[in-house]
Amino acid sequence: MSDPCMKLVLVTPEIPYNTGAIGRTCVALNLELILIKPYGFSLDEKAVRRAGTDYWKHVNLCEYDSWEDFITDRSPPRESLYFFEEHGAQSVYAPEYQPDAYLVFGCESKGLPAAILDGMEDRVFNLPMRNPLVRSLNLANVATAVIYQAMRPQLGG
Repeated sequence: MSDPCMKLVLVTPEIPYNTGAIGRTCVALNLELILIKPYGFSLDEKAVRRAGTDYWKHVNLCEYDSWEDFITDRSPPRESLYFFEEHGAQSVYAPEYQPDAYLVFGCESKGLPAAILDGMEDRVFNLPMRNPLVRSLNLANVATAVIYQAMRPQLGG
């Protein structure tokens, strides 16, 4: 039996470069990348492959037609779900991440749908920003920062 592994979930991603860059990070850390449709692009687009460089073919990728399909198929325990939003009530530094965590991010323009977050307020986290002039950060940058924070114990940090 293999060790539990974190998974990164992108709900309705819109920008191929972000998805490609996140896929490359997933390959580097042996994480599964789960994509929830619809996408704002085709996975066949050069932009996805370019951002993922020649690593895209190595992405451990799983796709779902909807959030409901994902929940039905995976049945993730509530305590393994971590949602990331700029207005999350807690910092990404607060939790002790489960080794089999699902790190869930929404689309670039709207974030996660309210229906997904309903009743999960205690599971929503933010990446702190010190300057109020910045509304949000690039999804690929945030996802990478979160992944490394969540994996600190596994990476020897």
